[in-house]
Amino acid sequence: MATQHVQRMSRLMARTLREDPADAETLSHRLLVRAGYVRRSSAGVWTWLPLGKRVLENVSRIVREEMDAIGGQEVLLPALLPREPYETSGRWSEYGDLLFRLKDRKGADYLLGPTHEEIFTLVVKDQCTSYKDLPVILYQIQTKYRDEARPRSGVLRGREFQMKDSYSFDVSDAGLAESYALHRAAYQRIFTRLGLDHRIVSAVSGAMGGSASEEFLAPAAAGEDTFADCPACGYAANTEAVTFPLAEAADASAEHPPLEEIPTPDTPTIETLAAHLGVPASATLKNLLVKVDGEITAVGVPGDREVDLGKLAEHLAPAVVELVTAEDFADRPDLVRGYVGPQGLGKVRYLADPRVAPGTAWVTGANKPDMHARNVVCGRDFQVDRHLDVAVVEPGDPCPRCGAGLRLDRAIEVGHIFQLGRKYADAFGLDVLGREGKPVRVTMGSYGIGVSRAVAALAEQTADERGLSWPAEVAPADVHVVAAGKAVQLALAEQAAEALAAAGRRVLLDDRAGLSPGVKLTDAELIGVPWILVAGRRAGESVVELQHRATGTREELPLAEALTRLTS
Repeated sequence: MATQHVQRMSRLMARTLREDPADAETLSHRLLVRAGYVRRSSAGVWTWLPLGKRVLENVSRIVREEMDAIGGQEVLLPALLPREPYETSGRWSEYGDLLFRLKDRKGADYLLGPTHEEIFTLVVKDQCTSYKDLPVILYQIQTKYRDEARPRSGVLRGREFQMKDSYSFDVSDAGLAESYALHRAAYQRIFTRLGLDHRIVSAVSGAMGGSASEEFLAPAAAGEDTFADCPACGYAANTEAVTFPLAEAADASAEHPPLEEIPTPDTPTIETLAAHLGVPASATLKNLLVKVDGEITAVGVPGDREVDLGKLAEHLAPAVVELVTAEDFADRPDLVRGYVGPQGLGKVRYLADPRVAPGTAWVTGANKPDMHARNVVCGRDFQVDRHLDVAVVEPGDPCPRCGAGLRLDRAIEVGHIFQLGRKYADAFGLDVLGREGKPVRVTMGSYGIGVSRAVAALAEQTADERGLSWPAEVAPADVHVVAAGKAVQLALAEQAAEALAAAGRRVLLDDRAGLSPGVKLTDAELIGVPWILVAGRRAGESVVELQHRATGTREELPLAEALTRLTS
């Protein structure tokens, strides 16, 4: 190994903090700030200080190595992008308020890139003209921008973030499947090398478009994604991608009494209604009113369930889904707030969960104040315009694959891969000359890794009550050498640091004057380098203490033996 530079903490820009930041909500947010890795610049925008930049670069290096190994070619596209390509794809409007939009001095519209499918498509259209030029995989590691309404959790959800995005271009669906498989395997190697515990789950494509889609999730309490997994068969999916089949239809007119309207004063919620009638919430039908591209639409789910607005938005994309407001009710006196039922809704479109199957009977609103109806039968008293799996998934729900009970866990999305197909090739006319001498439409894949988010995910998974604890491949140094004393300790610490650096180890040397050994050791544990070597009370005997940060094991041993262990 090449000789490394010793980084002295007396010269390092890394001010550690004893107290948590007041606005910190997650473990990674607290520790990355306290340990001097990042500092907040503005809401959702972060400065990466030297230690943090080292970790960020180590993550990027691993990503580059594995992308290069599958034949990826690295490029760098602009972050400042013209409106026209995103107008062509439809995403100028589909992204809504998440898009940072701006105008130049001439009044031309631009955006700060959230993702680059459009621009990569145009690059390939410019550079590739024949099937002989394909397949090709292009990637970049670049700053992305999304105008999050509530940036939070430190670098986990920012408005500016580092991301690796890659794109595959093939002339056939079989070629796309092969490129997708290459990326899937590369991602598994990347996250294994990073030291991230991760799960691969089925997912939805969202604004990206396309068909097949999988997420790479890092289980963590701070995660904003919920995924379901089955302990019996191994099924795993983001809850937005879990689907249940339509319940078997029954005869809509058999064994059901006539619809009956009943007075139910002061029962505008499912809980009050169920208590008033003495029925379980699951026997009631909850009807949520939303606006889909401005048109009022009703969504029905069993009363013991909630509507998953994320799922609903995915089903109806690219349409914009919003909750109705008090003003909307005022404009529609036929819609009685708290007492809406699917029967007699007139021209309102009705969507329902698969559990609201033909032949099922419900207690639901009567579309009159303080009135509900019972024996309201799907297929007899109302029709469902479209069944959509929109109910929130709950623990114990049957696995779609084997029927066993599902478990739910929180996780951080660190990667996402898509088989985009020809969505963007169609939008931009991306063709190449095929083997038969005729134009062939190119098919695409899109593959993302949150590089800065992976740093936070690692912090969430590996930290303990004492601080950060980085895996070796991403740590800012290999060994943190601490001079826990005065001249004798400092001399031995410097000797150890120089020897380790000469052997190719990355060394952080705490040579700060005027600090107690306790403060230095606390900082060493907070910063989280894999090995801590302490020149302390037995420095005069050339004996040091060697601590393994992750396990907390410590032992005293001669410096020469410690150096051999750390460099072998």
